[in-house]
Amino acid sequence: ARRQRQMCIRDRNNQIYEIAQRQLNDYRSTEPGMCFSKKDFSLNVEDAYAVQDEITRLRIDDGERVAGYKVGCTGPGTTKLFGMKGPIRGTLFDTEVHKDGVALDARSFCNLAVEAEMGIKIGAQGQILSVFPVIELHNFIFRGLKKSLSELIANNGLNKGIVLSKKSWEKMPEMYKENSVLSLEINGSVVDSGNLWPMDGGPLSSLSWLNANLAKYGLKYCGENIILGGTALGLYHIKPGDTVNVKVNGQSAVKCFVSLLAA
Repeated sequence: ARRQRQMCIRDRNNQIYEIAQRQLNDYRSTEPGMCFSKKDFSLNVEDAYAVQDEITRLRIDDGERVAGYKVGCTGPGTTKLFGMKGPIRGTLFDTEVHKDGVALDARSFCNLAVEAEMGIKIGAQGQILSVFPVIELHNFIFRGLKKSLSELIANNGLNKGIVLSKKSWEKMPEMYKENSVLSLEINGSVVDSGNLWPMDGGPLSSLSWLNANLAKYGLKYCGENIILGGTALGLYHIKPGDTVNVKVNGQSAVKCFVSLLAA
């Protein structure tokens, strides 16, 4: 019985590795999540996290570094859009962290979409060093017949990077008033606005959930990691030529541009 269990574990690990390899190749080909387009393909939540973590290991082996984590599918905007309730965890990488004002190439994304939300910088002891507005970038595509948390998790919460605000926006949470408003503008028009944080309790609620999730999978965040706390706002498509501007209380905090495709 023990040998049989070991064989089952080995078979599962091999299967997870093969799925992760396919997922990573598709991601790098800007065709993420192709596994889920097959009618007979499915994963449970545990295996979806195993795939995400195996992809992380493969990316680290290729020289990338974990820059932090995201807590996703938290606020009413995304839960309504996806038709399912989280939260879920995703992993952020140093190669996909951009500075304010970046010009993005739409060809690097699959169905590019953005969210306005707040990031959290973590200290070596797990304390909050600062919070600040960010733009989260997504490959916004589901390939399964029905949207599922497993597809969302195995596709890393749809994350394709973040755009950071200037250093001057990095403040302790109490420096942002409780009634502060986070807003998302596309081409100068406000498309959504709402609270800074999606869950009661603000950044601590997001961190508490993330701590528990990471511990379950033998992980933990490190000093200087960036944590995305989720958003109360929705997810919005953008296209070549668009300008995205995230504001706090009407003040511009972080921008990005989508470059026009070459002819």
